[in-house]
Amino acid sequence: MPGASKELPSGAKPQIVSGVPNEFSPALDLVLTALEQMRERGEKLPRASRISLTQLHRPIVAELPSRAAHPDKAALLAPIRTRVAVCVKCPHLAASRTQTVFGVGNPDAELMFIGEAPGADEDARGEPFVGRAGQLLTKIIETMGFSRAEVYIANVLKCRPDMPQGSSGNRPPTPAEMQTCLPYLAEQIAIIQPKVLVALGATAVEGLLGTRSTMREMRGKWHSHQETPLMITYHPSYLLRNQAPSEKRKVWEDMLQVLERIGRPITEKQRNYFR
Repeated sequence: MPGASKELPSGAKPQIVSGVPNEFSPALDLVLTALEQMRERGEKLPRASRISLTQLHRPIVAELPSRAAHPDKAALLAPIRTRVAVCVKCPHLAASRTQTVFGVGNPDAELMFIGEAPGADEDARGEPFVGRAGQLLTKIIETMGFSRAEVYIANVLKCRPDMPQGSSGNRPPTPAEMQTCLPYLAEQIAIIQPKVLVALGATAVEGLLGTRSTMREMRGKWHSHQETPLMITYHPSYLLRNQAPSEKRKVWEDMLQVLERIGRPITEKQRNYFR
């Protein structure tokens, strides 16, 4: 293969091109390693020059487009949505779901909220956060000065976790389920490029950061996910269970930090909302 690989500019983020499924990447890495070892040992067949080995990486790693370069992010998200809709990587979830729940909102959003998984209402509607917890999240978003359509909302898991026959309610996704589904969310984040991510609850944090701790220790502090600022706060369902004004105030204090981080003006009414 002619030519040399092009290095990514400083600060550019790699993304997985939708034409190359994520599950092929480990296999290609193994092939590249084997070819490199053969080349270093001087074996004649198969032949693989260093340039050829470098070029093999090019279909997988590409420079992340800037906001100006690809204004139609909805078009970039569309093929991912299509793949999610027919995904059967978790056969038990594919068999029990009504439909997948991809995400909703503005592809050019500055702010992206991430929850853990669809519940029964979301599974029925095909849209994240439409039940009681979703209504409370919408109220929080509107109090921040946004409409729901101006932000982007998604979950770590795109299918509702299955429940035993005759059981009601929802269960959190397992670590294995999250690891299987996370590449879809990674592609969404890479395309949307929000200024700030907000993780709603400990399960979403585990999916994004790979760590699990108490919300008391994690919330209200800035973290980072793939160089994007990440604010951790309570899931709206927690506020439905715990109606104490002090807990609601904590979430609102977290959202004020988010507004400051993205450079949105904060009114006196917003600052004193729980005082």
